[in-house]
Amino acid sequence: MPPLALFGIDNGAANTAVNLLILFLVVIWLALVYRAYADARRRILDPMLVACAALGAFIFPFVGSIVYMLVRPPEYLEDMRERELEMQAAEARLYEITTGFCPHCDHPVDKEFLRCPSCLRKLKDPCPTCAKPLDPGWRVCPYCEAEVGSSESTARRRRRRSETSEREALTEK
Repeated sequence: MPPLALFGIDNGAANTAVNLLILFLVVIWLALVYRAYADARRRILDPMLVACAALGAFIFPFVGSIVYMLVRPPEYLEDMRERELEMQAAEARLYEITTGFCPHCDHPVDKEFLRCPSCLRKLKDPCPTCAKPLDPGWRVCPYCEAEVGSSESTARRRRRRSETSEREALTEK
């Protein structure tokens, strides 16, 4: 019995070359099927669509892989999750910038609040000139550039005012 000759080729060397070429094409085809499957698993969440992508690449050799490469999702699932986490972190930072928490009761308060609406504790002092809220450590109002002074001097002024008002109340009686 003569050796099996593909495509009617009787030459042994040419027949071996054709057999190697067919083997090479089959290996490339199976590699493309695996590549489509692995890529679909990284890009598509639904397992049924992943199976369809791999099956399409298997049933339609070479063409199925090319079609999958054209219609596949543009980004990986991991990149999508990372982007969503970055968006949530940015939203959280924006929320922290616009709002804060009361140091006494941890109730959310706006940065412009002078008192906490929950525990009614004083958070900031108003500027004597423009009445904007000032942090206790500030020496100058950043809104109107008025000098605020230290907290000790304002406490002394308050004591003096309360003492003078008490004296006036006593003298009126």
